[in-house]
Amino acid sequence: MASKLERGLVRLSTAGSVDDGKSTLIGRLLLDTGSIYEDTIESIEKASLRLGSKERLSLALVTDGLKAEQEQGITIDVAYRYFSTEKRHFILADTPGHEQYTRNMATGASTANITIIVIDATKGVLPQTKRHSFIAALMGVPRLLIAVNKMDLVNYSKTVFEQIVADYSAFSSKLEVSEIRFVPISALTGENVVELGNNLSWYHGESVLEYLQNVYVEGDNNSVDFRFPVQTIIRKENSYRGYAGQIVSGSIHKGDQIVVLPSGQRSKVAKIDTFDAGEEGLTKAIAPQSVVLCLLDEIDIYRGDMIVRAKNVPQLQTEFEAMTVWMDNQPLDFNKQYIIQHTSAEAKLIARKVQYRIDINSLSRIEATPLKLNEIGRVSFTSSKPLALENYLVNRSTGNFIVIDPDSFNTVAAGMFVDRHFIEQSSTDDKSDNLHHEDSLVSLSERESKSNWKARTIWLFGLSGSGKTTISKGVERALFDSGCPVMRLDGDTLRLGLNSNLGFSPSHRDENLRRAAEVAKLFNQAGFTVLCSFITPLESQRKQIAEIVGEERLSMIHINTPLSICEQRDPHGLYAKARSGQIGEFTGVSSPFENPIEVSLTIDTADSKVEVAIRKIVAFLIRDS
Repeated sequence: MASKLERGLVRLSTAGSVDDGKSTLIGRLLLDTGSIYEDTIESIEKASLRLGSKERLSLALVTDGLKAEQEQGITIDVAYRYFSTEKRHFILADTPGHEQYTRNMATGASTANITIIVIDATKGVLPQTKRHSFIAALMGVPRLLIAVNKMDLVNYSKTVFEQIVADYSAFSSKLEVSEIRFVPISALTGENVVELGNNLSWYHGESVLEYLQNVYVEGDNNSVDFRFPVQTIIRKENSYRGYAGQIVSGSIHKGDQIVVLPSGQRSKVAKIDTFDAGEEGLTKAIAPQSVVLCLLDEIDIYRGDMIVRAKNVPQLQTEFEAMTVWMDNQPLDFNKQYIIQHTSAEAKLIARKVQYRIDINSLSRIEATPLKLNEIGRVSFTSSKPLALENYLVNRSTGNFIVIDPDSFNTVAAGMFVDRHFIEQSSTDDKSDNLHHEDSLVSLSERESKSNWKARTIWLFGLSGSGKTTISKGVERALFDSGCPVMRLDGDTLRLGLNSNLGFSPSHRDENLRRAAEVAKLFNQAGFTVLCSFITPLESQRKQIAEIVGEERLSMIHINTPLSICEQRDPHGLYAKARSGQIGEFTGVSSPFENPIEVSLTIDTADSKVEVAIRKIVAFLIRDS
């Protein structure tokens, strides 16, 4: 059995419409993993009998802990539960389904690695399903698990499940989410929750718990950008001065050079203290540790300041834009001075303008009026002092803030900072109706018959240093020598030209791959075979590439090399830079690489030589022609 230190922590949130079975699903997870004490089960049995439940044990009552919830049969607060398996620990937030409690749902999703969206199979995709999915994406949740519940009420119909998958996929294609998985379940009977069920034998994927235990989440936290908001200053009689707080991202070493924001003062870390670190302190501290930093120089530092590494300093913002969820009954007031709380810093805040609001059903932009309760829009703000705000998709800890009403001290909004330099995804409303496809007078079949080669896209993907580029060059040479019209594309080449305006945020990486796939498709239409070598770490990216190029012309080849070997090779020194914090969001270090579900060919370069890999790929292409 894995020790507690070996088992990672995964944060979950649940969402969906009223009565779709969220609480029952969570109750089933807790019950079937042995996470409910016997006396608790007895009390739930008594409550089930008192409330007239048809079931001996109403699983929904496991999370519906409030008396008002039990009497109404709904969830009206965020119920947090802890459970664990041999592989992982889980903190789970069961959030409300009613529209008026959207703020609670946003709270639960704000720290989640995974949001479980529950859909009632008898009702399909509802407006509240879309609202919760959009908020989860807005809150930076990297993956959604769509649990299609109550399959027992539709006779475990594969057709019903596939229709819901199609409906949700059409809507979710515009969401900024790295991964979406679908699982048909019956929370009441337990099928596909912890173990796969016989009634759903047509489903060949993982159960809910299997997915939760196996999905890679270790790269979710920003481990590169050191950010330390100062909570308080500790002074002692022996001239001791330390700055206490929690590291919200990244890591720090004793002796590192630092900068204090917003003052810009510089110093070095002289000591890293914790309550049990001993006289010498720690040599290194990482997020989310709470520590006390002692600096070499005596400089003025206050609560709300932020300590960062000298070579990794965020920009300070006083005028900025943010996607904002309004949570108050009183609408946004442009004439009112609010309070912004960003990490440990506070400042006065004025809303200048609503750029647009979001229609939750279509995800299109609508008229920019002052935000009302549960509305979401992009808002321009001005703060009274500079804040170290960063793009929310890069660093959730420093990219979010809350807005407080100074009269009532209620939290009235949650904001996610939007970097103006990042490209926004256009809505379908922005596309022109005056564009038309023009066919060529030379057909693709004519081109292929002349060259005697089928035009296709060969997409080599894997970690940096796995050998993708070297292998693709060798395959290109071999195909060209055989008379095949061939073209090679790689990430660096495109980023120096066509994609030179893209950065390395999640949305920009997706756009980089989308453009590459579109270019490959155009070359295929011209009769060329295209060799693409890109890291392509996410299944959602690979799926989009297949949709663009067409599965009949696409061969996905996984260059499967262990991270340790890739890091040993490190031909361009990228891993070393990523480990030292000079490169953020680096796949394998601070960003995940998802193992593929299905590929055309797998090449292991750990043991085999480059020449062997080239021959294998060429033989595969000839055989598949």
